[in-house]
Amino acid sequence: MKLSEHLHEAGWPLVREQLAHPTVAGIASGRLDEGVFRSWLEQDYLYLRDYVRVFSRLAWQAPEHHVGELVDLAHSTLHEELELHRSLAAEFGADLEGAVKGPACAAYTSWLLDAAADYGEGLAAMYPCMWGYSTLGSELAEYSPPDPRYRKWIATYADAGFAELTRRCARMLDEAGPPEERARELFLQGMRHELAFWTVPG
Repeated sequence: MKLSEHLHEAGWPLVREQLAHPTVAGIASGRLDEGVFRSWLEQDYLYLRDYVRVFSRLAWQAPEHHVGELVDLAHSTLHEELELHRSLAAEFGADLEGAVKGPACAAYTSWLLDAAADYGEGLAAMYPCMWGYSTLGSELAEYSPPDPRYRKWIATYADAGFAELTRRCARMLDEAGPPEERARELFLQGMRHELAFWTVPG
């Protein structure tokens, strides 16, 4: 199997934990308290702004034929995913510009930016976010919560275009070929950060 496929196998238990988390389960049912989602939106907005920097730092180190892909991923995050957050923020009354990172967000982003100092390790560290959300989107696609705002969120991460971006990241990771044991360590740490991120600041 490819490295990314080994990581998928290792990561599935943490995906199942995310699916069972009250925040994710609340999105799926459409019954999540608006205040919880508003806090998550604010934290994820701050996270994604640093995620753009992670892609940019990786692009600076990438082989020539992958520079454009990483720049595209940074652009997609900055102009498409963050636009979703701005749109939802208006509907939930979130204060994106006034938000302050909570402990989970601060720990995750600082860890990611440090990991991105090495190209192969940085790809392994950032992959849980892409793969995790694509997988959650696929799993949640069977749900149709009554609140259209939550349906909109699920549709974004269940989208075939987002799945293709995830596959592009997997191909870059497989090609970079960091040591499997180290890649697994970073990937699982990233998945644990993903799980912790769903418990939002009160």
